[in-house]
Amino acid sequence: MAKSYIFCVVMITVGSCTIPLIKVFVVGNILLRLRGSLEFKCQLDSTDVPHVQKVISRTFEALGSQVKSESLVLSLCSSPVFLWPNKGGHATPEDLTPNRPCKDLQQLIQTDDQESSSKKSAKKDKKNATAGIINLTLMTEVTEQGVLSAPTILRGSKKHHFLQTTLPMDCVVSVPSSESISVVCGTLVGALCSQLGDMEKVALRHMKGTALLIPQPFHFLLPAPVGLVTVVYPAGVPDSQLETQRKVLHSLFELPDNRPYLRRANALHFPDEPYKDGYLRNPHVHLNHPTLENGKPYLVQGIYSYHHYMQDRVDDNGWGCAYRSLQTICSWFQQQGYVERAVPSHKEIQQALVEVGDKQGSFLGSRQWIGSIEVAAVLDQLLGVTSKIMFVSQGSELASKGRELANHFLSEGTPIMIGGGVLAHTILGVAWSETTGQIRYLILDPHYTGAEDLQVITDKGWCGWKGPEFWDQNAYYNLCLPQRPKTI
Repeated sequence: MAKSYIFCVVMITVGSCTIPLIKVFVVGNILLRLRGSLEFKCQLDSTDVPHVQKVISRTFEALGSQVKSESLVLSLCSSPVFLWPNKGGHATPEDLTPNRPCKDLQQLIQTDDQESSSKKSAKKDKKNATAGIINLTLMTEVTEQGVLSAPTILRGSKKHHFLQTTLPMDCVVSVPSSESISVVCGTLVGALCSQLGDMEKVALRHMKGTALLIPQPFHFLLPAPVGLVTVVYPAGVPDSQLETQRKVLHSLFELPDNRPYLRRANALHFPDEPYKDGYLRNPHVHLNHPTLENGKPYLVQGIYSYHHYMQDRVDDNGWGCAYRSLQTICSWFQQQGYVERAVPSHKEIQQALVEVGDKQGSFLGSRQWIGSIEVAAVLDQLLGVTSKIMFVSQGSELASKGRELANHFLSEGTPIMIGGGVLAHTILGVAWSETTGQIRYLILDPHYTGAEDLQVITDKGWCGWKGPEFWDQNAYYNLCLPQRPKTI
């Protein structure tokens, strides 16, 4: 059965930064996400640091007043609903009174009635999966009632510096589904004001002369009992230069000090947001675990992309399976925040092997296979990731490797590349019984050549649980077990 969540918002202070902490509990609730932009404009008459800081603070204060003004409007996405949060919960349509429960907003979110019945069913399933999230857009009413006056124009010859940028507001709050719309509106306004305060502190801390680095909010879902937190980082400052701030947060939330949780790549990807690169993420989560006597599943930790034959306009059918398995592993390290570089192409993989002396120059542009040893060399060369190699003299011995594989997924949690004969696969986990020795392997197959169709991939076994008979019992196998770097 799917779980729904309740979120309790608490404000905590770390140094000069106030962080909204949203505790997660397993019960019913409604999560509201408000996004939009606020225009930041100010005139600097001097480059003197105290003057610049004063003007910046004054501008943020003016934006706070704008957020609290009656001109603020919240648009309920995919609906005709508009809310004026500072007008006592005034809304259109007019029958949406301030005292109505906020769960009524969900009923006003529209879907496309013109779609086919099959698409309707798919959309219904998607909507049900994200029913606990209400998306709103931040807007400002520019038309004002009253007597119009003629504009006054002043001209001056004084030198000054004009600073203008756009602040990307992104607030997440949660309320009981029975809470009134007027209270919800007040909560959202409070969240906007709080985020503006965080942005001001980050902007002042990272100010370079008159250059303002745009403060950007990121949401992170941390292990229980912490839950969802929002942290503001300055745009243009790489994660490597924000380690001190992350160390403080790791200590505060009692997070392990040997793996990243608060890098930008770790930011929560909300379920109603499609990935834009076209790759499927974690297809294995849609599978049921096999039932073994006293058995337990030991699975990959985190998010990866499924890379397989024929993607990226590259026809590698028949020779590129190990390349694709390597790409899946690289995507895991990227999406866990360990590296910022993109997943390497076939050409970049071949170039790396030439650079480390594993291959000759003629290897570039070829269709030659690679194996586990080459995968380990590329991970080291391009990502700085070390790997352990497990040698198995024949496939029948893999059934006895349950303890080693289970320990790998417990301690490292990285995908494993396995190569034997002329085939390569990715192992995403094992189900293993310590008492009986029974084992099943969770396999991601890079030999798939079709479209990114989750149902086909899971129903046809391209991502699925396999028994020991899946392996060639007489072939030897090498397994590449990537190790996590010890870093935050």
